[in-house]
Amino acid sequence: MKLIVGLGNPGVKYVYNRHNIGFIILDHFAANKNIKFKAGKGDWYECGLKLNGEDVFLLKPVTYMNNSGSAVTGFCELHEIKQNDVLVIFDDFQLQLGTIRVRKKGSDGGHNGISDIIYRMNTNEIPRMRVGIGNEEVLNKDEFIDFVLSDFSKDEFIILKKLMPEFEKCIISFITEDIKVTMNNFNKSFLISGKENSEIN
Repeated sequence: MKLIVGLGNPGVKYVYNRHNIGFIILDHFAANKNIKFKAGKGDWYECGLKLNGEDVFLLKPVTYMNNSGSAVTGFCELHEIKQNDVLVIFDDFQLQLGTIRVRKKGSDGGHNGISDIIYRMNTNEIPRMRVGIGNEEVLNKDEFIDFVLSDFSKDEFIILKKLMPEFEKCIISFITEDIKVTMNNFNKSFLISGKENSEIN
C-alpha cells in the first residue's frame, strides 16, 4: 500500500499558487486515472486506485500548509501505512521550474508543510518529491513568502502542462520501483533551458 500526498492550501484563492504545486500535480494525476477526490474521514480529500496490483491512495490535506502533518499522520494511522510507503510532493522555490528532486529522507529545508509532517511523524525518514517552482530571480528572505503564495504565470502554466507526464511517471516509479531507481531517473531538470517556452527532453 502506498500513499501519495500533495501539499497545498485549500480554498479558491490558493488554487493557482506556486505553493499549491502538490495539489495541482495530484489533481492532474487523478484526472488522468479517471478518479475523483472525495472528503475523507479527517481533514483531507482522498481517492484511491490499484496500480500493478498495489493499493494506492492520493491525499490532499485541507488543514492549510503549516498543519499538514495532522492529516498525513491521521490517514497513515487509519490505514496502517508505513512512513517509507509515503511520498510527499511539495514546492521548492530554490529549484528552477522543471526540476524534480526525490529523496528518501532529509530535513524540512525550510518548508513548513514537510516540517509539520516530520514533527508529527517523529522522523525525517519520509520520502519526498520536491518540485521546482523557481525562476531566474534570486529571492531575499523577505520576498520568498510573497513569491510562493503568488500565482503561476500563464507561461509557467504552459510549461507545467508539458511537465505533467514527467511528474506522473515519477510518482508511478515511486509506487512500482525501488526509490533509488526513481532518484536515478528523475532527479534532474526536464527543461532544455530556463526559457519559458522550452520543450521537454
